[in-house]
This record gives sequence, C-alpha cells and structure tokens, in this order.
Amino acid sequence: MSGNHSQARLTRVCQPGGRRVACRFRFEAMRVAIAGGHGQIALRLARLLSQRGDEVVALIRNSDHADDVRQTGAVPAVVDLEHASEDDVAQAIAGSDAVVFAAGAGPGSGPKRKETMDYGGAVKLIAAAKQAGVRRYVIVSSMGADPDAPGDDTFSVYLRAKGGADEAVRSSGLDATIVRPGGLTNDPGTGRVRLGERVPRGQVPRDDVAAVLAAVLDSPNTIGKTSDLISGDAPVAEAVAAI
Repeated sequence: MSGNHSQARLTRVCQPGGRRVACRFRFEAMRVAIAGGHGQIALRLARLLSQRGDEVVALIRNSDHADDVRQTGAVPAVVDLEHASEDDVAQAIAGSDAVVFAAGAGPGSGPKRKETMDYGGAVKLIAAAKQAGVRRYVIVSSMGADPDAPGDDTFSVYLRAKGGADEAVRSSGLDATIVRPGGLTNDPGTGRVRLGERVPRGQVPRDDVAAVLAAVLDSPNTIGKTSDLISGDAPVAEAVAAI
C-alpha cells in the first residue's frame, strides 16, 4: 500500500466483552478516501472505518452533505468527481493508502449519467489514484455487471457502465478488488454473507456490504479478485478470508 501508512504492519486488536476477550489481527490504521462519500453504503463504511481507528476522507459533490459525513467521523472533501479534473481528485486523495469507489449516478438518473458517473467516475478515480500514488483500489460494482449487457433500457446501460468500470479497474495495474452486491436493502445487517465469483442472485443489507468492504481493505488476499455478494451463512471475516 501507498501513502502515509505504507509501512503498515499487522497488529493484534483485543476487545473485552464480558468474561471473554475477543482478539483479531488487522493492519495499523490506514487513510481511506471514499468516492461517493454521501452514499448510503459510503456513510456506513466511513462510520465503521472511523470507529476502528482509520482516517477517512469522504469525497462529496454537495457541501450541504458535509455535516452528515462528519457525523460518521470522516473528513469531507468537496470534489465533484463527475466534473472535477484528475488533478483535483488526485489532490483530494493524496496521502491515502486506499480508495473506495462507492459513487454512482443513483436511482432516477438517465443513461447518460450512468456512463459519465458509474463508468467515467471510476475511470477518473483510477487515473487520480495513479497520479497520487495510491495503489489500493476497491470498487462497489453490481451483480450482473457486464460491458456487453444487451438492451437499451436504463438498467442495461447501468450494467454496461458498471461492467466497463470493472474491466478498467481490473486492467489498471492497481491492487484492485471488485465487490458486486446483489439487491441492496436497508434491513439491519446480520454479519453473515456469501461471497464468490459466481453466486445465485439475492439480496444483501447495505450494513453488510459496508462490513465486507471494511474487511476487504484489511485483506491482501482479495487483491485481484472479483466477488459477488449476497446474504449468507458465513461471518464476514471468514467469507472475506476465503475469497
């Protein structure tokens, strides 16, 4: 990894609980930049990372969202990824150990914004990461993402944009992980998931997607991997370790 914590080493973290002390191993605190920082998954991820001691920078396009970001423990950076220059994005993520692309045009947006945001935004973040010397790149994609998905409807355009972004990330030369959640829900997270190169279609709470992303950032074994994600039976840590 690159940035201020490039010499991060594995440390033992113990949390007392009743008569037991739960211990786990993780890398020392890292600095993570999240694109799409006001999104529902991004806010959950920022809170998880901040709570475990990581430094989080959330890229947002609307300064009105800054307080929401601060409440998670993250530092807001107002950068409109869709229209900002690569230099501006690189400056915003400078010093980070990892970037997470959790941005998207969002529901209700038309086909054009799927191309400029879901694909174009991801590609711009790749260029900015390279410019800033950030090696680690995690992208939130979608089950069914396919650069050759047929159809002219907005959802088909979305799947092509996501699939194109995945291919760009995969071929970027960065230490990349692609996470492809199924249908997203706001149900409380269960902490149990199913991850794999090909899993049946299903749903997954946004809470659990954020937990998987947090674990992926700590797991070098996920570099170079693409995994579908739905609810399942395996604890998040075990599922990520088995990727």
